[in-house]
Amino acid sequence: MDKIVDKKEKAPEQRIGELLNEKGWHLATAESCTGGTIAAMITAWPGCSNYYKGSVVAYDNDVKKNVLGVSVKDLEEHGAVSQPVVEQMVQGAIRVLGAGCAVATSGIAGPGGGTPDKPVGTVWIAAGTKDRIISRCYRFGTERKENILRASRTALQMLLKVLQN
Repeated sequence: MDKIVDKKEKAPEQRIGELLNEKGWHLATAESCTGGTIAAMITAWPGCSNYYKGSVVAYDNDVKKNVLGVSVKDLEEHGAVSQPVVEQMVQGAIRVLGAGCAVATSGIAGPGGGTPDKPVGTVWIAAGTKDRIISRCYRFGTERKENILRASRTALQMLLKVLQN
């Protein structure tokens, strides 16, 4: 179950903004299954123009390949919802948007599109810098809107972890 944010506790996207300002870094996002939700969450905070470069919503594999530079071989061998692809999306967003760090998502939001190996709710998330990327596969539920929101929140938590280390 998602954590409810105490009114006294800062939202992850607010803390991310503070850390980026402290480090003098810029952030980019590369989103597939979340379709720009992470970008919307980040840009909801005043002052985000100081640290947020922008987003590539790479819903189609052609965008993953042609804009973010994801390997055709990895897309064919592992599929779009995979560790190599989501990590390359982070690298591509950093390169294309000129950022110091990025977060990326690729998954199956539902209600269709799942397979026995990758059921609906499977989402790969990666966050990192040029030098260090962390990634993880999550299995959320079967409800599309909930999967998008949970993936977005989880991605922000992962990015916060990268920035704090």
